[in-house]
Amino acid sequence: MLIWQRPRHELALLALVAVAALLPVYIVTAQDTSRVCLTQALVHGRLSNDACLATSVDRARFGNHFYSDKAPGMSVVEVPSVEAVRLPAVQTVRGHSARLWAVRLLASGIAFVLVAWLVGRVAESLAPGLGGASLVAFALGTLVAPLAATNFSEDASAALSFGAFVLAWQRRYGLAGLLAGLAVFVEYQNAAILALVGLYVLVRGAGPAARYAAGVLPGIALLLAYDALAFGSPLHLSYRYKVGPNAQEQATGFFGIGWPRLHSVHEVLYGSGGLLLLSPVLLAAAYGLALLVRDHVREVCVCAAVALFFLVLEFGYFSPYGGVSPGPRFFVPALPFVAVGLAPAFARRPLVTGALSLLSVVPTLGTTLVWTANENLHQTIWGELARVVVDGRSSRLVSKLMTTNAVGLAGLGSGVGLAVMAAAAAAAVVISLRTVVR
Repeated sequence: MLIWQRPRHELALLALVAVAALLPVYIVTAQDTSRVCLTQALVHGRLSNDACLATSVDRARFGNHFYSDKAPGMSVVEVPSVEAVRLPAVQTVRGHSARLWAVRLLASGIAFVLVAWLVGRVAESLAPGLGGASLVAFALGTLVAPLAATNFSEDASAALSFGAFVLAWQRRYGLAGLLAGLAVFVEYQNAAILALVGLYVLVRGAGPAARYAAGVLPGIALLLAYDALAFGSPLHLSYRYKVGPNAQEQATGFFGIGWPRLHSVHEVLYGSGGLLLLSPVLLAAAYGLALLVRDHVREVCVCAAVALFFLVLEFGYFSPYGGVSPGPRFFVPALPFVAVGLAPAFARRPLVTGALSLLSVVPTLGTTLVWTANENLHQTIWGELARVVVDGRSSRLVSKLMTTNAVGLAGLGSGVGLAVMAAAAAAAVVISLRTVVR
């Protein structure tokens, strides 16, 4: 059973990683439009939103109406925040919107902080004194950071799915099932994690499995009800009716997933946003999982199975990065499961893991600032960062690719905001690694 432990400086580290990851204010994306169109329809008691989705690239058509092609969970979560900030019709929002940033913050942003908190607590439980280092390495050294201030569902998926696993590890089976079911309501592919955690619970007996299954029911019932009302059958997912760009590709294989391809393998691992290019600390985490096998074999099997499933999904999907995104975002729900290995890696190989953590935070923070520019990086993010050192403000990264941030929108200047983000990230790394290098 997992014994809950609190890392040193936990609140400070969570605040610092939040500042570093949540200040960017990105332009309106297709994810915003598709999800918020459904949110604003729900406010008016509808599921379709023809005017809003008419020009969206992420839409489904059933009968004579347009629907979001996304799972409905994020849209439901954003109803209170959309109403609270009085967001205008999302199809009319242009550029960098402070109100839309607030909506993202109260959904994906909160999920980012929660999953970082979970990783830190699990790490501290496995290796006392190393929870803070693991928290920062995960939160600022993986793709959860660039997606934290967006309307993508991956960080929310990671928080709910990993939360379900952690609760099952703590033998709180009903709550584990509740989070697992809600994770599927947020994103369909989380059903794989629901099943794997279910198998983990089933090994403990029929009673725990029954409590887990009962907990799953509300989230699944919500999804079935939505599908029945929107698409005429509880078993018809929105992707079945996708129209517009990529509709043909989405219809091939299993909703766009086919056999793994070598090109996709390269992009997922070593491409411009590849997992090993941006987050080499994941290698240390994988090593740490191997160290855990002796004492936590069942838990390691779940973590490895989740990682393998989402890797295969990425390798086989027709668009490994899922359109304009910072990297192979479909793997993000698996990241906290891999991060379970960070604490034992820090314990066994502190200097190597610390170095890999630093080599992950730097490019990930750079990617957080530039990915929405949708321009080709010269010699990857590392090349762009190297030119900043040489060329300073005249470098391409600073002059063309840096995104707007909340400090800039407040009138204090985006440059000040960038400095605040960099300082917060640096402080988080220094504070967290102090216990590692002693």
